[in-house]
Amino acid sequence: MPVIDPKTIPVPELHQLLVGSIGPRPIALASTVDAGGRPNLAPFSFFNIFSSNPPICIFSANLRVMNNTTKDTLRNVQQTGEVVINAVNFSIIRQVALASVEYPAEVSEFHETGLTPIASDLVKPFRVKESPVQFECKVKEILPLGENGGAGNLIVCEILRIHVDEKILDEQGKINPHKIDLMGRLGRSFYVRASGEAVHLIHQPTNKIGIGYHKLPESARQSEVLTGNNLGQLAAITAPPGPDDVEELRQDAYIAEALQKKPVVNTLHRIAQRELAKENIELAARIVWLADTIK
Repeated sequence: MPVIDPKTIPVPELHQLLVGSIGPRPIALASTVDAGGRPNLAPFSFFNIFSSNPPICIFSANLRVMNNTTKDTLRNVQQTGEVVINAVNFSIIRQVALASVEYPAEVSEFHETGLTPIASDLVKPFRVKESPVQFECKVKEILPLGENGGAGNLIVCEILRIHVDEKILDEQGKINPHKIDLMGRLGRSFYVRASGEAVHLIHQPTNKIGIGYHKLPESARQSEVLTGNNLGQLAAITAPPGPDDVEELRQDAYIAEALQKKPVVNTLHRIAQRELAKENIELAARIVWLADTIK
C-alpha cells in the first residue's frame, strides 16, 4: 500500500487524491448576492449538515488551487452574511455543473444556466425553483483554514427556513430517496446518483446491543463464503439462536438435502447468505450455528 506524505506532493495532485477518496459528497448549490444585490450561484461539494438543534450546515469555499483567488460566493457571504443552499438532484445536475464556470462577478449564473430565481422569505439571496429542497440561511461564522491555493474557508450557516417540494415526499410526509434523486460528487468529473439500486436500506437499531463479532461461531468467522457484511448482520443479533431451534432445522427438507452436499459448511453458508440478502437474519443465524456443529 503506497504511503503518501501530503506535504511532499503538488496541491492539485493532493486535492484529487482527497476528493477521490472521500465521497460521495453532497452538493450545495449556494445562492448569494453581493453588496449591490447582484446574484451569484455556485456548487460546492465540501458540504454537509452538522447539527439539528440548532440546524447548522457548513460548506467550504476553497481558495482556487491554481491562482489562489477567492470565489465570488465567499466574498458575497462576507459582505452580506446570507446564503441559500439548494439541494441538487439528477434533473438539474448539468445546469449545476455549468454554474461552476468562472463567470465574471457581474454575470448571473441564473441567466447562464437557465435555473429560475425565486424570492426567499427571510434572506436576500434567491432560491432555485428547480431544487427539491431549499435552505434559507444566515452565516454565523467564516473560518479560514489557510492562506494558499486550496485552503478552505468554512462557512457555518444556521438554517432559518426550509422549503420542500411536495413531490419528493412519501405517504408519511418523509423524504423519499428515490423521489428526491440526489446527486453526489466523487473525484475528478465523476458523480453518483443516489436513487434506484444505489440506495440500500440498512436498519441497525442503536439501542439494542448485538452479540458482536467475537461471539460468532468460529466456522462463520473463518468462512470462505460469508462476507464482512454478512458477519456484520449476524453480529447485530441480540442473542445466539438456542440449541433446539438450531437442531430443528435438520427436519427441513432443503436443509436435510444441503447436509448431504460437500463441503457441508460452505453449502449451509451459501443458504444463510441468501437468507441474509432477504433480511431473514434470524433464520440465517440458525443455519450458521447449525453449520458450526458439522465436524
